[in-house]
Amino acid sequence: MGLIVAGERSGVGKTTVTLALLAYLKRQDRQVQSFKVGPDYIDPMFHRYVTGRVCRNLDPMLTSEAYVQQCFDRHAQTATHALVEGVMGLFDGASGQAGFASTAHIARLLDLPILLVLNCSGMSDSIAALVHGYRSFDPRLKVAGVVLNRVSSDRHLSLLKSAIEPLNIPILGVLRRQDAITIPDRHLGLVPTAELANLNAVVDQLAHLGETCFDWAQLMPLLESQRSAVSGEQSAVSGQRSAVSGQQSAVSVVQSGSKLQQSAINDQNSKLTSVAAQSATQNSKLFLPFGKPKLRSRYAFLECRRLYKTLSTPAPRIAIAQDSAFSFYYADNLDLLEALGAELVVWSPMSDRALPDGIQGLYFGGGFPEVFAEQLAANDSARMAVRSAICSGIPTYAECGGLMYLCEQITNFEGQSFPMVGVLPTTAIMGKGLMLGYRRAIALQDSPILQKGAEIYGHEFHRSHLTQESPFPLFSLHPTPHTPHPTPHSSLPTPEGWHLPNLHASYVHLHWGTQPDIPDRFLKQCVAHAYALTRT
Repeated sequence: MGLIVAGERSGVGKTTVTLALLAYLKRQDRQVQSFKVGPDYIDPMFHRYVTGRVCRNLDPMLTSEAYVQQCFDRHAQTATHALVEGVMGLFDGASGQAGFASTAHIARLLDLPILLVLNCSGMSDSIAALVHGYRSFDPRLKVAGVVLNRVSSDRHLSLLKSAIEPLNIPILGVLRRQDAITIPDRHLGLVPTAELANLNAVVDQLAHLGETCFDWAQLMPLLESQRSAVSGEQSAVSGQRSAVSGQQSAVSVVQSGSKLQQSAINDQNSKLTSVAAQSATQNSKLFLPFGKPKLRSRYAFLECRRLYKTLSTPAPRIAIAQDSAFSFYYADNLDLLEALGAELVVWSPMSDRALPDGIQGLYFGGGFPEVFAEQLAANDSARMAVRSAICSGIPTYAECGGLMYLCEQITNFEGQSFPMVGVLPTTAIMGKGLMLGYRRAIALQDSPILQKGAEIYGHEFHRSHLTQESPFPLFSLHPTPHTPHPTPHSSLPTPEGWHLPNLHASYVHLHWGTQPDIPDRFLKQCVAHAYALTRT
């Protein structure tokens, strides 16, 4: 089954409750798989730190409802317990989407019971009205119990229990005000795990909370996943909860009812990955990017190896920028690259003096380059190596913070400017304004990952802007469907992103789960570039 942790609003303690539950389960040597509703990168980092397992995002706006179901079922089956952390308030979803992509939406899709976290500060009898409203608002949902958070005293707890008792809903956890447990935050949310020196001590405190503040006799059965061995008769998505059968590969998942394009490039240089992708579709049991790691990529890797030899070209090695400045990656994106046969090589633009040897592609995720701009600027040799590689034609994909790194400069919140790679003739300047929300993006140019005219949904979340926009923008950004009361300005297309024949650089974060043609096209570009170098 599994359990989903929801809040009655943002800031009520969902993450604290989730991490406390995860930490206790981990201390008990339980295998627990966590998930996060929405596009967030940072909360999943904490999940992973606590559990030792990659946390998976569940976001039907960026992927699809069928993909969310399949992703959950695939990964929940690899553990004995499954826990999902919600987003915002229980019914808060994508703006203007009538609750689409909300925690409630995911709970309905996955048929999961809800653990509702309540901020009890400043309330006593009124808590009953709040609980009653949330439980009755959507009768399709099952609220399994509540967690009373920020309880100030025994007297306060007694009042809360008396108020809730007539509702006959279990109280599954009680947390007192916890001034000792704090995780610092900054302009885009929590400070990532890699920057917290005392995180182990915090996790110990969370595990203690998990052990002492919850009713495990009632919680444990809710958290247990229906783990079973994978068999030929087992569907990847069970019953009526999915439109995708066990015989289908994730490569065939559709978004908004549209079929994926089968191939973006058919020239001779891209022959090998085209055949590998075809083989993957025909062998979906082995090739599903959500499967067990050894099965997920073994067949595709061997098939690619055989084909690479026909062109005397090695398997594509992709350099993944990974350090405190660049840490925003969806695990499913990296899985898809590996499943298509790529070798992912992690490197640090902050500390490594050169790019990894023998690479055929560059991938820069988002993160906090503005926070570490001084260190990035000080690493002259890395900046020059990246510039030289891009100018020589290496296919490059850069999102948000990655785009900022490729600019001429980054100006931080204090007004200090630092030199960056400089392949884009613009400066990224930090400001107070927040660009946040889902975007419908239409490609205006061919890029290493998209063909001109392709439409995809992404997400923006940043406080910087560029001093110079591209004269040939990569995307035309549009409001998502059903945006409420669009103004003339908000309904107008917005040009965004920078494009070179071998470069895709944009503020828009993309999840490739239902778009495997994106990594397929990217790797084809990488292989074609490497093959061209062998012919010169």
